Amino acid sequence: MLTTVLIVLHVLVALAIIGLVLLQHGKGADMGSGFGGGASGSLFGATGSANFLSRTTAVLAAVFFVLSLALAYTATRKPAEEGGGVIDVIRQQQQPAPPAKPAPAPETSSAPQSPPSAPSAPEKQVPQ
Repeated sequence: MLTTVLIVLHVLVALAIIGLVLLQHGKGADMGSGFGGGASGSLFGATGSANFLSRTTAVLAAVFFVLSLALAYTATRKPAEEGGGVIDVIRQQQQPAPPAKPAPAPETSSAPQSPPSAPSAPEKQVPQ
C-alpha cells in the first residue's frame, strides 16, 4: 500500500517538475527583453517568474529525490513472512522432509500374536 502511494506521488511530482521547467524561459530570453522583446510582458514580470518558478522547481526536485530514496528503501525492505528473495526460496525447497513415523499396528485380539514368518523358498524336487 505504501509503495503504491509513493509511486503515485513520485509520478505527480515528476510531471509538476516537467511542467515548471517548460514554463520557465531560458537565460537567453532576458537579453531579448532589454531590446524591446516580448519576454518582459510575461505573466510574472521580467524577473519575478525566474525567482518563483526556480524556487518551486528546486523544492519539487528535493521532494523528488526524497521520494526516490523512499521508494528504493521500500523496494529493498520486505517483511519476514514473505521471504527475503530467491536464495531463501531455494533453501526452503532443498530442505529434506522430516521422516514419517510408522503408524502403530492395530490390535484385533487380546492374545499375543507371533510375527509372520518369512515365506520359505520352494524346495526343488529331484527326480528319482
